[in-house]
Amino acid sequence: MSRKVNRSAVTGRFITKAGAARHPRTSYSQTIESGKANGGAVKKSAITGRFVSNATLQRHPNTTYKQGV
Repeated sequence: MSRKVNRSAVTGRFITKAGAARHPRTSYSQTIESGKANGGAVKKSAITGRFVSNATLQRHPNTTYKQGV
């Protein structure tokens, strides 16, 4: 079973659905699958949802995030 959660790209903390709607540029939603993990991580933009490089992650810490997969 999977569930959808919202997080702040700035702090990494979980936020409410209303909080994500209020701050769409600095929040993101993710679906968590139960029992699936391979230990890797991906870096993404909170604004566009696209994958980004390590350099971009360091240049824009408030609008990018690292997500475990």
